[in-house]
Amino acid sequence: MKTVREIKVGLCFGKNIQPVGRLAMRDQIVYFEYDDTFIQHGLEISPFRLPLRGGVLNLPTRPFEGLAGVFNDSLPDGWGRLLFDRLARSQGMLPSEISPLDRLAHVGLYGMGALVYEPDNSPSDSHEPIDLDYLATQAEEILIGSSADVLQELLALNGSSAGARPKALIGVDETYSKITFGAKQLDHQYTPWLVKFSNSQDGSDAGAIEYVYALMAKEAGLNMPAIHLFDAKNGAGYFAVKRFDRHQDQRLHMHTASGLLHNDFRIPSLDYEDLAGLTSILTKDVREVEKLFRLAVFNVLAHNRDDHAKNFSFLMDSTGEWKLAPAYDLTFSSGPNGEQSTMVMGEGKKPSLQHLKKLGLEANLSKSNIDEIIEQTQSALSKWTTLAKNHNVSNSNIQLISKTLNEIS
Repeated sequence: MKTVREIKVGLCFGKNIQPVGRLAMRDQIVYFEYDDTFIQHGLEISPFRLPLRGGVLNLPTRPFEGLAGVFNDSLPDGWGRLLFDRLARSQGMLPSEISPLDRLAHVGLYGMGALVYEPDNSPSDSHEPIDLDYLATQAEEILIGSSADVLQELLALNGSSAGARPKALIGVDETYSKITFGAKQLDHQYTPWLVKFSNSQDGSDAGAIEYVYALMAKEAGLNMPAIHLFDAKNGAGYFAVKRFDRHQDQRLHMHTASGLLHNDFRIPSLDYEDLAGLTSILTKDVREVEKLFRLAVFNVLAHNRDDHAKNFSFLMDSTGEWKLAPAYDLTFSSGPNGEQSTMVMGEGKKPSLQHLKKLGLEANLSKSNIDEIIEQTQSALSKWTTLAKNHNVSNSNIQLISKTLNEIS
């Protein structure tokens, strides 16, 4: 594994790469300089923490190990970081010896979003068909510390996807019957998707629960990507979503709230009021603020308490227009100490309808619109038991989640 001292950063919205700037590391400090031509174009890839200006910038050491948030968003965490660190150990390197630039080079030209990095040291993939049951088994073995021989294959499938659960970037045909490697270039018959597998803490119906939550979120009016529940030999299925950072041959620049604000998502400190303000400033569109409010209502009423700053993203197109990304990582979950990871008007332990209504008014939504969104969400969540039974969620989880949802409502 080669050590990288300098990285070229580019933007690729389609086929051509537009130079953005250079990253370099000296004495454990990462420096960045925008390309003069890119500054003239006026595209802000990270307007709050890395605004367009000339000269060399030394990037803060925290909270992203010396990277600006926009570049840290390109790096995998959780599962993807585990795989890369295991690979490093197998080659005689300690994870502490791997620099942030080494990790960006491993992402290379094929990360999430539109940012690209050179040199491209990303693992090669293949166009071979994929068996999801086999992958799930291999992921499970990696989690318990064995099966080092499939590290390269799992790394090639991971790209720069984030999150704790094992996942793979795949290509799926229109019948959902043919699946291939999806982190890099795809044949025209495939579209890019992301599929999740259970980790050691999940039950075998975790995928089915997330699928039902996605169905309820759509019913509640949230902007959701296309979803699918693949059959599983063991368990209730593998949850998959169509990638929203790709549209046909086009790529979109993606930036999390965590990266935009340099907020450490592991230390909950945000309020939905902050996210509504961020959405308003970035998108300048009240319709996007309404989408954020609708997501807040769903997360609170559905007991999705893992709503940290990395689980909210924004997308920018080649013209510089920002929109709130579709909702993702929606499932029944507990946050830190059982509280909401993102507070609602200062309340994290037991945010109520009154807190949500106050949030909506602070976001300049009308009272009638606020009430309508809450009622639509409550109606969607009332279908939990029926949908869960239809998709083979275990009886114990059906009852547990039903009891919790009823208590919240």
